[in-house]
Amino acid sequence: MQYKIKVKPEDFYVKEIVSLPIKDKGQYGVFILKKRGWNTVDILRRIGKTLGIPLTNISYGGKKDRHAFTEQFITIKNIKKKILVKDVNYSLQLLGFSEEPMDPRHIIGNEFKITIRSISKEAEEFLYIPLQSIEKYGFINYFDDQRFGSFDPKQGFIGEKIIKGHYNGALKIYLTHIYPEDKKEARERKNFLFENWGNWQKCLSVAKTQMEKLSFNHLIENPKDYLTILKKIPKEEMSMFFSAYQSYLWNETARSLLLTLLSEEEIIVHKGIVGDYIFFNEIDKEKSNYLMKLQIPTASSKLKMPDEITEKIYNNLLQERKVKHSMFNLKKIRQAFFKSIERDVIVKPELFKYTIEDDEVYENRRKMTISFFLPRGSYATMLIKRIFAKKPLRRQ
Repeated sequence: MQYKIKVKPEDFYVKEIVSLPIKDKGQYGVFILKKRGWNTVDILRRIGKTLGIPLTNISYGGKKDRHAFTEQFITIKNIKKKILVKDVNYSLQLLGFSEEPMDPRHIIGNEFKITIRSISKEAEEFLYIPLQSIEKYGFINYFDDQRFGSFDPKQGFIGEKIIKGHYNGALKIYLTHIYPEDKKEARERKNFLFENWGNWQKCLSVAKTQMEKLSFNHLIENPKDYLTILKKIPKEEMSMFFSAYQSYLWNETARSLLLTLLSEEEIIVHKGIVGDYIFFNEIDKEKSNYLMKLQIPTASSKLKMPDEITEKIYNNLLQERKVKHSMFNLKKIRQAFFKSIERDVIVKPELFKYTIEDDEVYENRRKMTISFFLPRGSYATMLIKRIFAKKPLRRQ
């Protein structure tokens, strides 16, 4: 079933809901940032430069998509005067002050209003079943594709390479992985580095970024000392690489659990970039109650699975990937670590509403507008995948 999202920035509206106390005085100015066409980090760099404020003085809770119209809270340290910033695609307005900076723990969740376009009139009648299923059961709380930007289909996960001590492979992914947003020059350079990996002099001849130059200069002098370079990866980046691998293991555990619980007739799927997402339209009460109460933790050395079923699935998964529990307790990489966090297997959207009407953008097509609230860490794009999941040609 074909559909389009984010055709216009206004088609994907996100409003952050937070618990940050706002006062008349405080060390941190609390601002509402409204933006379209910018990701969070880039716009904060722009604002910091405009106001003459170091980026280190600006704090936020979550990164918001540039292909959306978003509202989120940020704080700026040591702001003593009222600031109002306005541009065509963003604005910053002071709301008050706080004694602490904004960070992820202050986020309660996000409100969404999303328009899904270019739906055929023939497909429309099939949408009501998944919509009613979401109202009744919610949906599987997978980490969505955007979590896996650093995954390389040829080489794998940086996080997995590191915990296995494959530092050469980890560094190779870090310096050669091509991201969708990379421009032609960067793609060509990374392909060259991939093909000439190990010939450090040749790699240095095309090095452009500071990290590339540092890496290849170091490897010319110390040909197999990959670890020293990995230790220089910024904390935030390394945390993202570890989170991507944790998210993959969580998804695989949940996916395998669904395949264990469901019959072939109950399974519906939506394609993902690292494995398919398994869902269902209907499920018996016993299984539904089990899934609704179930939490699966993210991977770490101290992880404890909630029951024998999930423990067996998780241990089999690690065994298949030749990973041991103790490997998550890193000794040589210290700028980030694997922390276990409990995650609900089912998330049920609150205030869930939907309408279907003619699409003014695509002729003879229909559009669906959905609005809802999701708790922090759950993906609105996964709810969309759930709506458009379908019967597989064969059991996955």
